[in-house]
Amino acid sequence: MAGTIVANQINTDTGLFSIQNASQGIAKAWISYNGVSKTINSSFNVSSVTYNSTGNYTLNFATAMSNANYAVAFGTIGITSNTDARQTTVINGTVSSSPTLKSTTQLNILTGVTSSAIIQDAYEVDVIVCGA
Repeated sequence: MAGTIVANQINTDTGLFSIQNASQGIAKAWISYNGVSKTINSSFNVSSVTYNSTGNYTLNFATAMSNANYAVAFGTIGITSNTDARQTTVINGTVSSSPTLKSTTQLNILTGVTSSAIIQDAYEVDVIVCGA
């Protein structure tokens, strides 16, 4: 069976697609970002990325989250290329004296080499935001 379903509104009281479950259970934003060339590879609900300094990026949401209690999953690939063997990590936070970990409109990300704890640009930064 093939075709297209078009609906202006879907109502359900329970189950996976009830309003709360559906809205809380899907990605509200995601991005694949090249931290070396400072370009967005692909994204959803991320309007831009601000490059603050080496390995320090701020994701700017196109549509604000309803609150800052969302979950974030992230990972990185390499420092210089997608075949770079060095391991990297992504840390949610800022290096300023009064950190803002996340807000309804932005999320700050730091990347660096795990073994040496040095902040560095990452070849690819992948982030998924769910919840709020």
